[in-house]
Amino acid sequence: MYNQVRPISFHGRSLEALRALPTAARRNLGHQLDRVQRGLEPIDWKPMPSVGKSVRELRVRSRGQYRVIYLAQAGSGVHVLHAFQKKSRRTRLRDIRIARAALNELEI
Repeated sequence: MYNQVRPISFHGRSLEALRALPTAARRNLGHQLDRVQRGLEPIDWKPMPSVGKSVRELRVRSRGQYRVIYLAQAGSGVHVLHAFQKKSRRTRLRDIRIARAALNELEI
């Protein structure tokens, strides 16, 4: 079955942060974002209500843990808010604030 590909946009410094991650993590996150663009569920994700309504976090493990916080809406596509390496059990408040700031800049 063919799913229409939703456009993707990067907000704040999310594209720069994503490009700074190791190659294997970038590829895996890119594959997961492609699934989201096609309307499919990513392999590993969780909701991020601490950032905003309908915001999700992609999770990949590749010699470390890496995350992408995004918002996917039918009419406006996929909005990548933040990308980072997770080094502790809980998501750092700094990362949540960065994602929130990017979300607040969206005019959806």
